[in-house]
Amino acid sequence: MCAERSYARSISLPPDEVFRNLRNAKRFAMDIGGSLAKLAYYSTVERSRAFVSASSGGDDGEGQDDHHLYEIQEQNEIGARIHFVKFEMTYFEKCLDFIQENLVSSRGEMMGKVVKATGGGAHKYTNLIRDKLGLECDKEDEMQCLIQGCIFVLRNITNEAFEYQRHSPQPYKFQTMDADIFPFLLVNIGSGVSIVKVESHDKYERIGGSSIGGGSFLGLGCKLTKAKNFDELLQLASQGDHRNVDMLVKDIYGGAYSALGLPGDLIASSFGKMVSAKDGEGQEFEERDIAKSLLHTISNDIGQIACLYAQLHGLKKIYFGGFFIRGHPVTMHTITYAINFWSRGTLQALFLRHEGYLGAIGAFLKGAEEDDAEKYCWGENYAGSSGLHSTSPPPDFIPRDRTASFDRFELDRLERPLVSLPSLLDSPSYFPDTVDLTEDPDARKYWLDCFEEALGKVAARAVASQPTRDDAKMRAEQFIAKYNKRLETLREHPFAYGSLTVRSLLDTREQCLNEFHFADPYQHIKQQENEAALRILPERLQHLDSLEFQARQVALAEGLLAGNVFDWGAKAITRLMEGGDSFGFEEAMSKLQARPWLVDDLDPWLERLQDHPHKCALIFADNSGLDIILGVFPFAREMVLRGTQVILCANSKPALNDVTYGELKILAKKVAELCPTIRTALSEGHLKVMASGAASPCLDLSRIDEMLSQECQRRGVDLVVLEGMGRAIHTNYHAAFSCESLKLAVLKNKWLANRLGGDVFSVIFKYTKGSKVEGMTPSRNIGSLQTRKSPETDR
Repeated sequence: MCAERSYARSISLPPDEVFRNLRNAKRFAMDIGGSLAKLAYYSTVERSRAFVSASSGGDDGEGQDDHHLYEIQEQNEIGARIHFVKFEMTYFEKCLDFIQENLVSSRGEMMGKVVKATGGGAHKYTNLIRDKLGLECDKEDEMQCLIQGCIFVLRNITNEAFEYQRHSPQPYKFQTMDADIFPFLLVNIGSGVSIVKVESHDKYERIGGSSIGGGSFLGLGCKLTKAKNFDELLQLASQGDHRNVDMLVKDIYGGAYSALGLPGDLIASSFGKMVSAKDGEGQEFEERDIAKSLLHTISNDIGQIACLYAQLHGLKKIYFGGFFIRGHPVTMHTITYAINFWSRGTLQALFLRHEGYLGAIGAFLKGAEEDDAEKYCWGENYAGSSGLHSTSPPPDFIPRDRTASFDRFELDRLERPLVSLPSLLDSPSYFPDTVDLTEDPDARKYWLDCFEEALGKVAARAVASQPTRDDAKMRAEQFIAKYNKRLETLREHPFAYGSLTVRSLLDTREQCLNEFHFADPYQHIKQQENEAALRILPERLQHLDSLEFQARQVALAEGLLAGNVFDWGAKAITRLMEGGDSFGFEEAMSKLQARPWLVDDLDPWLERLQDHPHKCALIFADNSGLDIILGVFPFAREMVLRGTQVILCANSKPALNDVTYGELKILAKKVAELCPTIRTALSEGHLKVMASGAASPCLDLSRIDEMLSQECQRRGVDLVVLEGMGRAIHTNYHAAFSCESLKLAVLKNKWLANRLGGDVFSVIFKYTKGSKVEGMTPSRNIGSLQTRKSPETDR
């Protein structure tokens, strides 16, 4: 014990990366196991936020330099974050020392309070925690904490649950979020096995279990082999072949036993071949084969028991967790095989990306009841999370170095509750992304390279947005290092943060920018473009009003497309806009692909406009400037003139040059000054500007602002309009709605356009009639647009 304690004190911790924002910690919880400890703490985080407000002087419409349409201010705001740190127990006392030394701001506030603790070590280390931190341990039931932690991650974390298919090109099959998570079976495999039926947040019961679990595997394994710990034993098993030890059906019958439907490779008797070996003679058995046989023996037993309980109680979802799992591919594979075999393919084993944190999450929630932590929505902070790194160990496996033995998981509290869009046809099966890059190596390499190459320009834009900040360049360099590190992780482990998509790459970049206090790198560019577009809006509206109905509808569609060209996230467009030649709305119009477009549903759309007006159109806007002002507002105006109510929504927070809700409110008022139709529609409530809840160039319709969802239901939305590559191509191209939908974008990436059989400025104009039964089922991967009229990849 003394030697171990001395060794622990000699370990050097990487505090800045591991215990982030510890000085602002307010509350602690712990899950203390035999070999791993999980620490949870709540902190307040200071973030930079860009705010816009109507200029007191206003813009005079003549483009004078001393007046702007709105004023931009960056202010610091306080947000809430939950940190989870997982580390080996070797570090435990050292970590407590570090926490004690760094709790400067909250030490007085924490004294006399309690730390919620669960796990076997909650009793053992009570005195040590009291001595080090001055906190009393309030011990919480381990199973209750696991259940509450499981419910929490399933409700809040995208791509949390997954199936594991070891021999598939993409072994991790992540599940979509489902608001209806109950009922389910939770199988916790620690030393033994507990099987819990969970019917609701507060209704669950242990319906069974087994004494044969992780403890049995470790105990027998250490006796049968030279392995000294769990990881060494799993490493042996990953290299072994159980068929050298187990007796198979074909070893008894010479092949399959067809009369009973038993294949020849089925295990007839675990360790059966060892029975025939006599002492001192016969076959020698390899330790790795013994370890593999032992793993199969225990996994098959657990799988059969779990399957029987699920069938007995009519449950379709079985989640596995506990020390025995720990994200090890070989363990997940054997559990998956057992469930598939015993259920004859009717059930699937499900695992959790953050299953190692469930106990700590549950314990934290017990201590955070006064803050109503469970009533908020939370989102994973990729910038501060380690991600899922488990892979099949290589033959020359060496345990991780101690300085890398810390895993982190961070959650940020969201400003508003997020829910699914009511117009989705089948919310549980909705998958926002058009392509999962983990399943397409060529696309994955292209996009990872693309994002890496763009880092310099993104950082330069961020620095330029804060000309008065002396530390901007230093923070930009830190941003580059952080995001590059995430890209390196994703090259090696594409599944680290769930399904790898262009959306997730964009979201991670935005989070990294925010991490280093770059609130809105494009804020000044958007301001200039909005002002310039407003000056030519009256001329645009006058031109549209001069056209006959059919010609006007075509011009409005082309205007939406031309406006969508102005995207600072597209390299080809950035070159045009940064070039010396003027590139405006008419130039963008002339760049559009001539009809027939790559996907051309304009004629069916025009035919639909000859019919009765829509009741309410929901429009998700894309870019600032010419897009929103010359493209979207004239389209919304036409809808209003037809007698259609319009909900016009924008991102809640900045992303690239996308218009934000704050900017859109000001723009709508300014457009109203120039257009009587918009003015009347706003004043009478026929046009309503709202926040989408998003902070990304892409759009996940399963996570929109609750107020927007309620407004859609109240108004009876019967048309959803998605414009832009992020919202209509990268995401939602396959989204099926119960109402009509219009998805339109201009392809501005040459690699993508060529892959889809088009070129830069090729047009997607997809109109779909909503119905109770949609013809196309949402799909993760799609083929050529030429054969299926479905784009295949992203920005």
